[in-house]
Amino acid sequence: MPGNTGNAVGSNVTTVNVDALPGQNTLGIAIVHIDFAPYGGLKPPHTHPHATKVLVVLEGAPLVGFVTSNQDNSNLFTMVLNKGDVFVFPIGMIHFWLNIGNNPTVAFAGLSSQNPGVITIANTVFGSDPPINSDVLTKALMWTRMRFSIFNPSSDRIRVITNYLKDEAVISFQ
Repeated sequence: MPGNTGNAVGSNVTTVNVDALPGQNTLGIAIVHIDFAPYGGLKPPHTHPHATKVLVVLEGAPLVGFVTSNQDNSNLFTMVLNKGDVFVFPIGMIHFWLNIGNNPTVAFAGLSSQNPGVITIANTVFGSDPPINSDVLTKALMWTRMRFSIFNPSSDRIRVITNYLKDEAVISFQ
């Protein structure tokens, strides 16, 4: 039965790990079933700090990729997979999947740990509680800060927006 992909990212991951199935304790494995909505279903950049992942595509055409560590110059490796293809995401590497096909994608993955952990990069960096200081993010992400105001004539109010841009940006007003 397909998972619900009617969410903001268009994907659903059903995990079977030691928390869901205590009988896996000491086996050193976890399994996930992944469903992606047609074109655009995404598993955002994330990492598993305790496991290597082996992905098997059952249906669809996902674009998958991972980024090597800083010591390896942060190289990006990507590949479009098809039904029956297998892809390995090395332990701890930031990786993602995007369905670029017009049909749903279904995949299974095995992970080399009964508790692989998952860190979704954007959620972790931008959703921490309390938030990471904006000066830290601005410098770490090499952004420049830009402030601008928008006047709303229907409410006679000015809204001040602080935006962060990396390097150059083109802003158009309509």
